[in-house]
Amino acid sequence: MCWFKKKAPSLSPFLAAIQMELKKKKRRGNRITEQDLSAEERSLLRQIRVRTQISNVNNITRTAAYLDFYQRHREIHWAFLGHMVSRNGGWNMTDLKGEWLLALLTEEEQQAFFSFLERGNWLIFQDIYPQFLLYEESKKRGIPLFYLLPCFHVSLFMETIWNHFWRYNDPYILAIALVINEQNYLEKRVIQHPVFQKKVFEALEFKIQDFFSLNHILFPYEDEQGQTVLMGETIHHFQSLHERIMLGKRLYALLFQDNDTLERAVRWASRHPHTGTRKDYWPHLFNDVRESLPGQPYRRRIKDCQISEGEPRIYSPPLLYVWKNVEHQEAEQGDWFTDPSVVHYLAKNSEWLNGEISNAYCKTLEKLELAATAKSHLF
Repeated sequence: MCWFKKKAPSLSPFLAAIQMELKKKKRRGNRITEQDLSAEERSLLRQIRVRTQISNVNNITRTAAYLDFYQRHREIHWAFLGHMVSRNGGWNMTDLKGEWLLALLTEEEQQAFFSFLERGNWLIFQDIYPQFLLYEESKKRGIPLFYLLPCFHVSLFMETIWNHFWRYNDPYILAIALVINEQNYLEKRVIQHPVFQKKVFEALEFKIQDFFSLNHILFPYEDEQGQTVLMGETIHHFQSLHERIMLGKRLYALLFQDNDTLERAVRWASRHPHTGTRKDYWPHLFNDVRESLPGQPYRRRIKDCQISEGEPRIYSPPLLYVWKNVEHQEAEQGDWFTDPSVVHYLAKNSEWLNGEISNAYCKTLEKLELAATAKSHLF
């Protein structure tokens, strides 16, 4: 977090208090362990672990669990942000077996990128969902239970933030803190992991830049006529922790800066269960059944995100049809939190974002189609 050490704005009194609390807890150390707990507390931990495991089977179950939790606890904004971002993760997974990337990537490359996406999706859920369930139980009992978070290997940073949220009920601070936490949690476990560095970032760097639409995060919502439209953001420098956190803040703003837009996005999500196919939001362009004839050379058929008349739609399969469930190794332990200056990320941005993404996204689709067309005629 050296960005803050070079030029850090002054903190508000509220954020300064959070930073001071983090410094105190960091010095104090000695967090609770399961050996210190009562039988009732250990039973609660087991229940939360089982519920987390049940919902952490694949991208479809995780994404649904986020939305279900948000609908029960609308004050936990990250749950809906996580739901919408997780949808994008599923779309990226199925793109690997879709009409274009199936032709542009080898089977080994498809598997490597799927493993990268799936591991990140799984890790975030197993870290954050126990936090949500512990909060839910705290509400039910009327007392904060966040002292139990260390038993789920949750960062000291989030234990402090949850206690502040319980006292002050600031949904923005909690949501952005969870963005900070999850991106830091992924940094060493996925982004900097030697296997993914070699098999994804080094081996596929050129193809990621030229072929993938992974740099677009799309948020569908209903317009005034009930039609599905898109807003979103484009990420550059994906390997930069700072850039990913700032992207998370912008994505949060897109969803929550305007209540009408938020409700339209929630309505869309509720009416369109996540399946992994991009048909979920644009059935005029994508279909979950292959319409083109096998073995035929690919020819271009989209312009400005419209299919030419009489041409087949782009194949975008459901996730459960193309990827099996994965048995994951346990998450690597260790607390990412070392520097209290991370609190500066919690400062609010006043910039209004319009979220226009359709033009950039359509150009990316045309670029992908052009690459697929060229390869089908060469080989």
